[in-house]
Amino acid sequence: MNMHCKPRCGKFILLAIVGIAALGWLVMALWNWLMPALFFGAKEIDYLQAMGVLVLSKILFGGIRGHCGHGRWHHQRWQQMTPEEREKFQAGMRGWCDKPKQEVPIATEPPRD
Repeated sequence: MNMHCKPRCGKFILLAIVGIAALGWLVMALWNWLMPALFFGAKEIDYLQAMGVLVLSKILFGGIRGHCGHGRWHHQRWQQMTPEEREKFQAGMRGWCDKPKQEVPIATEPPRD
């Protein structure tokens, strides 16, 4: 991991944790606002129960798939790219939490038979 990655990755991880916590609070607030009013006998839930509801809904409705379930779309998109578009995309991604890829010199002379 290079030196430029640590602050950027740390900010991303912190933002992800804050986002998940805020989403849990939102689930709790919406549940406590709607469910007791709509359904007789429904009780208010606390924060940990709201996080459990969030995880359960992800398992039931979103599945447990890597890459947010968009792997097939990314593969199709990659197959449709020209070699120049692929190189441009890879060049843009090299700086994100990765060591720069070393350039391979391209031979200017044609191969000899």
